[in-house]
Amino acid sequence: MILTVTLNTALDLTYRVRSLRPHTTHRVSEVTERPGGKGLNVARVLTALGHRVTVTGFTGGATGGVVRELLALAPGVRDALVPVGGPTRRTVAVVDERTGDTTQLNEPGPTVTHAEWSAFRGAYEDLLASASAVALCGSLPPGVPVGAYAGLVRAARTAGVPVLLDTGGEALRRGVAARPDVIKPNAAELAELTGSHEPSRAVRDARGRGARSVVASLGEAGVLAETPEGRWRAAPPTRLHGNPTGAGDAAVAGLLSALVEGLPWPERLARATALSAASVLAPAAGEFDRGTYEDLLTRTSVTAEATAA
Repeated sequence: MILTVTLNTALDLTYRVRSLRPHTTHRVSEVTERPGGKGLNVARVLTALGHRVTVTGFTGGATGGVVRELLALAPGVRDALVPVGGPTRRTVAVVDERTGDTTQLNEPGPTVTHAEWSAFRGAYEDLLASASAVALCGSLPPGVPVGAYAGLVRAARTAGVPVLLDTGGEALRRGVAARPDVIKPNAAELAELTGSHEPSRAVRDARGRGARSVVASLGEAGVLAETPEGRWRAAPPTRLHGNPTGAGDAAVAGLLSALVEGLPWPERLARATALSAASVLAPAAGEFDRGTYEDLLTRTSVTAEATAA
């Protein structure tokens, strides 16, 4: 069983409009409603790949109730969310059908009390006992300590469970010092962590800060990975236009699924890159176009690079 952690779960709403223009009224052509937050998006991709997944994190209020109702309809996903008094947040993605661009609006999330955080820590440590790998994903809701992910990484390491961390800012800086097996920052998060905008230097520096492996998402350029076994670049053969929301989550699912299957790094990166690219053709985060993924998987380029001495 793969465990995904989403401390700041959400109800994701995706609106499609013909053309998004400021200061005007828009008629929405399509509405998609999904359980959201990065770890829940990762979980849906993992189940589509054939893996059993347990999801945990916080949920509360009427919005949280809708999230749990929708999760109950998702095949292969076990709901182990921990209740809180505050309401689960909503996120709104507005897709401009003319350009394909997406505008994202994210609420902050409920304020988590000390008692609620303690209850989650106990539930999380119990879940680790049956986990083959764990993904710690997304932002921290108000009230959760900024060093929360560092503690969750250490708990996974103590339990002998491989752990992937996908967050940003101070939560990433503190989390990486706890020595996760993999971190997956995007280019902006990597630059903020290391102070370098040169990816090759930045991934090396991020490993020096504690991560065993670093897989950086570089947008259209694919990914750059720095691992104990070497450094690789992986890039899709063509650029696809669509909704990029959730592309990073699809990449995390690719990395995590390939890790538990014992695949070598080049195959992990090819899967992550192909899934990320195929996800932009899907209507909502946590989904991907199967035919596109299978095609890209055979044509994604993975190239070994020399590392500095």
